Amino acid sequence: MKRPRILLDVYFLGKLALAIVGVFVYCEFLHYYVVIGQCDWPVLNPSSADKSIEDNGDQLRAMILADTHLLGRRNGHWFDKLRREWQMHRAFQSAITLHKPNIVIFLGDLFDEGKWCMPDEFAAYVTRFHNLFYAPEEIQFLIAAGNHDMGFHYSLNPYLVNRFQKAFDTGPVKLLQIQGVTFVIINSMAMEGDDCFLCKPALTKLKIVSRQLKCAKGDKELCEYWKNSMMQQYSMPIILQHYPLFRESDAVCSEPDEAPEDIKYIRFRERWECISKDSTELLLEELSPRLVLSGHTHHGCHVQHNSSDGKIVHEYTIPSFSWRNKKNPTFSMMTASPNNYSIYKCHMPSENTVLSIYALSVIAFVVWLTSKKFRSQGVLYTKVPGHLD
Repeated sequence: MKRPRILLDVYFLGKLALAIVGVFVYCEFLHYYVVIGQCDWPVLNPSSADKSIEDNGDQLRAMILADTHLLGRRNGHWFDKLRREWQMHRAFQSAITLHKPNIVIFLGDLFDEGKWCMPDEFAAYVTRFHNLFYAPEEIQFLIAAGNHDMGFHYSLNPYLVNRFQKAFDTGPVKLLQIQGVTFVIINSMAMEGDDCFLCKPALTKLKIVSRQLKCAKGDKELCEYWKNSMMQQYSMPIILQHYPLFRESDAVCSEPDEAPEDIKYIRFRERWECISKDSTELLLEELSPRLVLSGHTHHGCHVQHNSSDGKIVHEYTIPSFSWRNKKNPTFSMMTASPNNYSIYKCHMPSENTVLSIYALSVIAFVVWLTSKKFRSQGVLYTKVPGHLD
């Protein structure tokens, strides 16, 4: 018995709707798991360990991202805002679910309009940030301030600085230690080198942190002043900041997510694209870091610096986490111990791939609908009586 025509149409439309929903769910949800699931935590190389520093056996896993640039009321179209925030939300939540980091590091420019927004806008910004980048309570966030969060040095004022610092528990210079791994979070705009309301306290705090590190390293004379230091053991610090350390340009970079050729060789301006050479030398001398993590340029880079004691300091500039700023965004995954670290770059879904899946799906649907129409009209290939093939 033949099915009624109306039942056939409903059945076909149901299959079509299911196929459309399936493509949408894959592209906007499952695809993130497929791509980010291919990443993994890097393994520490024993030969890279600093034998002079005791290893407590702990391994800290850190997810590192930069320049999320959440849009506000002024810049960008509403759909652009919706699309980019959904992409970042799905990529972040997929990474948290699959890889379960101990900490997440944000290297500044959380917001795009933080330096302009009114108090109610800023409060909404903070709430939106925590909603988009939600993580279980046991995962700690380390956040550095960016110029879009509070302004370039010339436009800073105490109100803009204090509201960001209060909202994200940070400061001009902040020392903390997690599982024996030492971090120093720097406000890049405080590294101007003048005596402004932010830079002078930052320099004072930097000197204090330097003495605390030397005390932990074994300088007994300095330890008389820091009996209550929060450091349980010494480990060479990892600097977290928004601006890169001083470099001439991105010409030295050779990464899959490096700057495009048309801007790669443009000379950096000190205090705009990177901190000054003097401030770079100051940080390297006072902190003797083993690693520097920065953002700001929106492009990936790996640079080596020479410290005052002759050691090589590696700096990784992390590209923007937003598809609005980068066609092939990445985030980094770091495994660290008190005397060793390893970094892995995790590529996120390519927007071109997602668009290609949508385009191929549309073509497949058109072919399917056309085929269905021809079949319903009985004009598909049919044998004619007496016709020889």
